[in-house]
Amino acid sequence: MTPDLVTRAAKLFTVGFFGRSLSSELGTLLERGVGGVVFFARNVGSPEEVARLCANIKRTAGRPLTLAVDQEGGLVARLKQGFTPLPSMRALGATGDEGLAFELGGLLGRELRAVGFDLNFAPVLDVDTNPDNPIIGTRSLGRDPGLVGRLGASLARGIQESGVAACAKHFPGHGDTTEDSHLALPRLPHPIERLEAVELPPFRDAIDAGIASIMTAHVIFSPLDSTFPATMRCESAPSAFSYCVSCSWPR
Repeated sequence: MTPDLVTRAAKLFTVGFFGRSLSSELGTLLERGVGGVVFFARNVGSPEEVARLCANIKRTAGRPLTLAVDQEGGLVARLKQGFTPLPSMRALGATGDEGLAFELGGLLGRELRAVGFDLNFAPVLDVDTNPDNPIIGTRSLGRDPGLVGRLGASLARGIQESGVAACAKHFPGHGDTTEDSHLALPRLPHPIERLEAVELPPFRDAIDAGIASIMTAHVIFSPLDSTFPATMRCESAPSAFSYCVSCSWPR
């Protein structure tokens, strides 16, 4: 593979790393031209430490680079020490307050921007229709697609008006699964009519609100593609969806 092709391919990747400093492995990937770096709990210390590490990564890259993190609130919050503890999305959804969702998004965006992040893998727009779901649960804003869409769009606007890109996940909907897609490949048999009525409306609301990105779900939606999950695409059997941009595992 030529150097140009290596660089072009590397731009498609957002990579994770180990530790709280810029490792030699990460340095090599930055030299190859990766398009982004995602932080997990293993990379996070105090706000001052996070800010120094973000700055060091960007300085080493010497070019535009996206630094991302999963900071949803509730159970999924990589940044804890020195950052504002936030309620679960279920608790936010219970208020039904779009203004509060916007303010919470603004708080998220300001804190992430202050330490150097460019992209937050939030909000979760999965509709909480299955109480046995092992991975979504309280991460969802609620059981009503309209409520999830309204509050999710407001949260996304708050994040983005603070200078950080938001990401709607997990398209086209992870709320009704009974398996953790980090560990298995869930399959949903829902007809198109069900997806149109329940799973998809929140994502439409987010798109209408100008959300910057969408994360696909590692789930097979049988009526759309009985072979490949939404995170994949095959030219011989095209999926209805595109490639996954990231994954919030491991915590």
